[in-house]
Amino acid sequence: MLAPLVPALSANAAETDAAAERTPQPPSIIAVRAVVEPITDRVLSSGMITAREEVLVAPQIEGLAIESLNADVGDRVEAGQVLATLSKDQLILQKSQYNANRAKALAAIAQLEAQLAEVRSTTEETVKTATRARQLAEKGTYSTVQAEQAEAQAVAAKARIRSVEESIKVAEADVKLIDAQIEDVDLRLARTEVKAPVAGIVSARGARVGAIAGAASPLFTLIRDGLLELRADVAEADMQRIAEGQGVRISLIGASGTVQGTVRLIDPTLNMTTRLGLARIEVEGDAHLRAGMFADAEIIVAQRDAVTVPVTSINMGADGADVLKIENGVARLTAVTTGIRDGGRVEITEGLAEGDLIVAKAGAFVRDGDRVTPVEETGSGGVAAVTE
Repeated sequence: MLAPLVPALSANAAETDAAAERTPQPPSIIAVRAVVEPITDRVLSSGMITAREEVLVAPQIEGLAIESLNADVGDRVEAGQVLATLSKDQLILQKSQYNANRAKALAAIAQLEAQLAEVRSTTEETVKTATRARQLAEKGTYSTVQAEQAEAQAVAAKARIRSVEESIKVAEADVKLIDAQIEDVDLRLARTEVKAPVAGIVSARGARVGAIAGAASPLFTLIRDGLLELRADVAEADMQRIAEGQGVRISLIGASGTVQGTVRLIDPTLNMTTRLGLARIEVEGDAHLRAGMFADAEIIVAQRDAVTVPVTSINMGADGADVLKIENGVARLTAVTTGIRDGGRVEITEGLAEGDLIVAKAGAFVRDGDRVTPVEETGSGGVAAVTE
């Protein structure tokens, strides 16, 4: 009785396989997963290595010949170090003349003081004579006219005292003037030594021995404390993203690695012609920098771990960004909010979670609601079927 059933079962299985073969399979689509990884928001710029602050060293007196130079380009100097000396001959001669004038003025004062003593002595006798003549005239034993003449002589003698005293004051004022002139010469003599106002490195020397020094032509240019910085040009669109204190990776021409830096200052104005802003970047360490070097810089605006997907998987439209998220073999259009873009990957702040499967290439022939067979990309560049 069981024998007739075997051919019937075989026929049913064959019909089932044939039906499965006639049913079309969903198309295979390459898919990727949203993963959490470090992502960096950076601003790319470039610029020149320059001195943070240049100090011009000019002589404080003019018209003197340069006698010697004690520093050259590349020398590191300390504050107060003598860099050059100017000729002193003219000033020494001038000081000698002032000293002679001072001695002459002091001698004149001595003569006036002796004259004053003599005039005072004579005046005392004249005043006494006038007093006696007035007393005798009052008694009638002396001529009134002679008494008046004696009083007039006493007044004249007192006037001579005041005249001599004023002459002494004028002579003393002349001495003070000469002293001031001598002090001025001493100051100018001290300034014949041209000293470094700050510590630093000599970056330029315009002085020549024998040339006449002038304030309009600096003798030396110093890099204050030897500090250099990168002055990087930043696009106008990126100026709102950078801030003081942000880290910077600096690539120098010819250097094998990068140098670390920090945004020290951001200029408040933009170049009206190029529309570029300027970021002053402090370079950490020596790094064998030289003023005038060209460098590329990456200003690190933000750095964090975030959910990311490939740029190619996102469709950017007028209404925002979206991806095709695959759930149970069905592609669903899902709106997302993007954040940092770093190379070929984009941060997703809203709309996806770690591990979500999405279509790898936006714009593929897949619509919302289509059934698909996801094939996931592997790290080695191959693909593997996805089992959900």
